[in-house]
Amino acid sequence: MKLIFWFLPAAIVSLVAAAACAQGPRLVVDQKGDRSLAIVDPVAGKVVADVAENGITGHEVAASPDGRLAFVPIYGNSGVGKPGTDGANIVVVDVASHKVVGNIAFDHGVRPHCAVFGPKDGLLYVTTEIDQTVTIIDPRTLKIVGAIPTGQPESHMLALSHDGLRGYTANVGPGTVSVLDVKVRKTLKVIPVSGNVQRIAISNDDRWVFTADETAPRLAVIDTTANAVAKWVKLDGLGYGSAPTPDGRFLLIAIPDANAVDVIDLGTMSVVEKITVGKSPQEVLVRPDGKAAYVSCIGSNQVAEIDATTWKVSRMIATGNGTDGLGWAK
Repeated sequence: MKLIFWFLPAAIVSLVAAAACAQGPRLVVDQKGDRSLAIVDPVAGKVVADVAENGITGHEVAASPDGRLAFVPIYGNSGVGKPGTDGANIVVVDVASHKVVGNIAFDHGVRPHCAVFGPKDGLLYVTTEIDQTVTIIDPRTLKIVGAIPTGQPESHMLALSHDGLRGYTANVGPGTVSVLDVKVRKTLKVIPVSGNVQRIAISNDDRWVFTADETAPRLAVIDTTANAVAKWVKLDGLGYGSAPTPDGRFLLIAIPDANAVDVIDLGTMSVVEKITVGKSPQEVLVRPDGKAAYVSCIGSNQVAEIDATTWKVSRMIATGNGTDGLGWAK
């Protein structure tokens, strides 16, 4: 693959990094209808900038561990498995200056989608559906350094274990989960789950991987030792994006058709709360301090902020058209 990259001079990087620290954390929100990235002040609860992505359409976003940059894979103008354009680049946005400062260009359409930073190596792992791979990028040089085959089409979302040794992709159309050896860069196993799955998350102790069954209102719980579905959790509708709380006690999962978020007690593997949010919730992001969770509501162009101590919506943050992917830039 050919790659185009460019970045800020060192002096400017230092100034921008200082500005980022001064301004505090930011919530970054991909607005796929507007083809832009919203930068949200989570204290004020409002959008402070909209950054044009200059691409077809981005769906997801990942913030660098230092909070300075946001990486937006430009997926294309269709949904997974549907005909349309095949995105071929990743836009790099400076969070503090609200500007596009880099571009990673593949030499063909790959539909890059979910980007995740490796917890140990600091590399960027991005699902590249058309190639049936997870592409590995060095975020410091913006160069591709490798790829891991998934062995399946429509590898849409990715979760990494906290030791950085295993990867798990939700393969939508096949209804499977691929287990990846990150170090050796190979597929270890393909786990059958259902006729169709969506999204993926991993528990804080790496014991469980979660993916939503799109044919029935239930969540698959995969045992990562056996690499097989061990349990099913009944939901209040078809599930979508999910995320665990930092203490490992709960998993929050969006239920788009119910305009709600289910809270699952991971001790009992059962739903203990149902929280009404905006229309058609998509993605869940739990703040690192565990005090709040953010849920993108694509149908109402809002982000719901949930108080994680009361399980109540504390406010709705107005965002742009097609609010979808979320990231936290500390």
